[in-house]
Amino acid sequence: MTTDSAPVGAIESSIEIDAPPARVWEIVSEVRNAPQWSSQAVKVIPLGGRTTAGTRALNINRRGPILWPTTSRVVGFEPGRRFANRISENTTVWVFELEPTAGGGTRLTERREVPAGLTFVSRFLTDTVFGGQKSFTTELDRGVSTSLQRIKALAERG
Repeated sequence: MTTDSAPVGAIESSIEIDAPPARVWEIVSEVRNAPQWSSQAVKVIPLGGRTTAGTRALNINRRGPILWPTTSRVVGFEPGRRFANRISENTTVWVFELEPTAGGGTRLTERREVPAGLTFVSRFLTDTVFGGQKSFTTELDRGVSTSLQRIKALAERG
């Protein structure tokens, strides 16, 4: 969940998953899997084969009746530990971090980072089409919690 001390636009949430990090990694590290858990991604089309560092993708997103494309690039790829994907249009970085737990499971953290601030185009569209930064960030924050629950279900199902 976001906090008052978090940078503007930052979102972070974690969940405990009763599956080893290798299983969770299989799910989160392949960009074409995102529609299985994401609250916005409808389709992700990687430009190349299996996802690895540097993989670029075309993403089709949905919010209610609104569809829009984005492009992304994998900017962090540490097998079993960290996966990061930068969205070109707004410069946000979506990060998954995996930590083994004492019981053989995984603590999965999903975070949206905004290291360079949002682009003008992103701010303008969010303010005019998506109801403003605060409500859209709140919606994304809820979406992260939903995504983590869906990833947990996928991983624990085996």
